[in-house]
Amino acid sequence: MTSPLENIRVLDLTRVLAGPVCTQLLGDLGADVIKVERPAIGDDTRKWGPPYLKDGAGNETSESSYYLSANRNKRSITLDLASSEGQSIAKRLLEKSDFLVENFKVGTLKKYGLAYDQLQPTFPDLIYCSITGFGQTGPYAHRAGYDYLAQAMGGLMSITGEPEGAPLKVGVGIADIMAGMYAASAMLAALHRRGATGEGQYIDIGLLDSQVAWLTYEGQNYLTSDHVPKRLGNAHPNIVPYQTFKAANGYFVLAVGNDLQFQKFCNFAGCAELAEDLRFHTNSERIKNRKVLAERLGEVIVQKPIKYWTEALEKLGVPSGPVNNIQEVFEDPHIRDRKMKIEMPHTLRADPPVNLIGNPIRFSKTPVSYRHAPPTLGQHTDKILSDLLGLAASELDSLRKRGII
Repeated sequence: MTSPLENIRVLDLTRVLAGPVCTQLLGDLGADVIKVERPAIGDDTRKWGPPYLKDGAGNETSESSYYLSANRNKRSITLDLASSEGQSIAKRLLEKSDFLVENFKVGTLKKYGLAYDQLQPTFPDLIYCSITGFGQTGPYAHRAGYDYLAQAMGGLMSITGEPEGAPLKVGVGIADIMAGMYAASAMLAALHRRGATGEGQYIDIGLLDSQVAWLTYEGQNYLTSDHVPKRLGNAHPNIVPYQTFKAANGYFVLAVGNDLQFQKFCNFAGCAELAEDLRFHTNSERIKNRKVLAERLGEVIVQKPIKYWTEALEKLGVPSGPVNNIQEVFEDPHIRDRKMKIEMPHTLRADPPVNLIGNPIRFSKTPVSYRHAPPTLGQHTDKILSDLLGLAASELDSLRKRGII
């Protein structure tokens, strides 16, 4: 059974998170992703541990969990792009590629003859995607950009955290991840257009732009009302009650999406009078009176354990769920059934296989495939350069001795 991107090849010049998330997704969809890394150094995140992968004997290897999270379905080669020979090899690989993805600082690849405008005359059908902190234009374009800065400057931290607390970032590098997702989406659209016109094109993705884009309804709340959104902790700006509550044995989420669900909850909880109270009768009124309602509901909910609420509310069609820790997530029977934890043999540890997070996409005819565990540094250099470029063993030895690969 074929994959959606079978016979598509990606020359991946990215590292850290945003770029690797993009190219891992393309790899999961079937593309042949060639990850180009610096000789002897590689992707910075290989050393971003602990924790590190352990080999079959239980000894720590040099592969960090961070690196493993975003580099599945890739083949790694080492190549010194600062050398003329390395640049020549990269261009030869481009002859066999459909995409080039990079996340160097603006202007860096121009020094190596690998900028889009330098390559486009020779490769008119190339789809070239640059992922940077602030994009290729604008007053911040020259700055180095990181996820944390994008979360801060893009407004996300201002609406994350408790109302009287400090602004908080999200627990994972979500600005990086979303930039990678936008990049992959754009590249697939460009591939579709190339199929119709034969033309490639340049794609400019900025972390800050991506962060602003997915402010979504909170950003639109401001644009519509001119009122600056504030931190609401675990509450929702446009729906009430839609937040965490403390039960007798911990926290769970109550996600009431409409007035009927609110009535059902109140009837079950033994506080039907709240649903009839004009202050809480409609969602608009509940938003205006969210504080007093949350206090009243909190007094009721804390009297019973989490399961009492979640099991009964499920039967009533009122959305709710426990606040799981990460261990509980991967032990959840639904997560297991959906295969969101996968196993792959790794060159450093074939048995037992390495646990990885699965891809959430479910195709009916062209399923996601898991072909390559996250590669070790330069694992596929010789095979790729011999198979694709026809380099002999003696040529590879010479390049290696001179530090080109």
